[in-house]
Amino acid sequence: MTSIDVPDGSLFGLDNLPYGVFSPPGEERRVGVRVGDHVVDLAAALGDDVFARPTLNGFMAQGHRRWREVRDRVTALVSGSVPDAAVFPVSGVELHLPVTVGDYVDFYASEHHASNLGRLFRPDAEPLLPNWKHLPVGYHGRAGTVVVSGTDVVRPCGQRKAPDEIQPTFGESRRLDIEAELGFLVGSGSAQGSPVPVEQFPERVFGAVLVNDWSARDIQAWEYVPLGPFLGKSFATSVSPWVVPMDALRAARVSTPPQEPRPLPYLREADPWGLDIDLTVEWNGEIVSRPPYREMYWSPAQMLAHLTVNGAATRTGDLYASGTVSGPERSQCGAFIELTWGGREPIVVAGEERTFLRDGDEVALSATAPGAAGGRIGFGEVRTRIAPANHPGR
Repeated sequence: MTSIDVPDGSLFGLDNLPYGVFSPPGEERRVGVRVGDHVVDLAAALGDDVFARPTLNGFMAQGHRRWREVRDRVTALVSGSVPDAAVFPVSGVELHLPVTVGDYVDFYASEHHASNLGRLFRPDAEPLLPNWKHLPVGYHGRAGTVVVSGTDVVRPCGQRKAPDEIQPTFGESRRLDIEAELGFLVGSGSAQGSPVPVEQFPERVFGAVLVNDWSARDIQAWEYVPLGPFLGKSFATSVSPWVVPMDALRAARVSTPPQEPRPLPYLREADPWGLDIDLTVEWNGEIVSRPPYREMYWSPAQMLAHLTVNGAATRTGDLYASGTVSGPERSQCGAFIELTWGGREPIVVAGEERTFLRDGDEVALSATAPGAAGGRIGFGEVRTRIAPANHPGR
């Protein structure tokens, strides 16, 4: 039997216990929980075949009561000793996409981000469009291109037309950008025609992950009128391998910013699900931004309620993301288009002036939140390298 030592200050203590899918060298994928610098194989530790599967979907589908029961069992187990065969060092395993993603929806829930883009794109008009404070704006993305941290993102190609060009041209994106976000995974789905009230959020959503929703700003700018994001967004969305349970985030709950005008009844929360989470954005090893999730105008409960209010169904493994997390300061912007003000105000990264991403660049997102034990809990990271475009004309 092994007693797992959790180092002082670890972001993966007993008040976190995030789930992931891992594989030791030469072995099959299975579900584990991270404790300190180790992963506990839950199939071996708990004797339950639902954890011997290559995704979390089977466990997530069992519902909120089962999630609580397993969390209690795991907490008791790792507080004592764990069978030797169930314990692996994190450094010695491969981490995989934790779920089979059913559908993917991305929101636009930061007032600071939406206002910044409004000022950039519509300098002579109000920053926010008339609907923004009445509903969580969003779009449907492409679930098949959601990838786990460590997967290279190939520079996308498509049509783009710069303001000084007469005709559009085809080629690789020249304005490749990040979007630092938080994502939420549906555990208990809902039937078509049955909206999910805001009060059901904790019973429906299993946990949260970090999200980098990559954006080809030049492709997006040419294509998005009148139907919105398409090829400028659908080429890749990166997520962290660790899923932090919503129960681990209860100590991070805060109120959302004041919502005026008052939302319509289906969006009203008696106890809002704002979250005090601090994100960090690294560009080629240098921290360039610290976006605060607590500034997000719309809560994840409101996003889920709006997503389903028309009767749209949800399924186990559905992912919906917050949209770019940005704060009121330039140093808190979660996208490079804001950080460099549309590329007009470069920032210095590792001694170079930079605006958008170049081939070979590496971006890493990380995040922490208050934990129930008084310290901090972590989400791990989303780390990605930009690979050169792949098209016949290159």
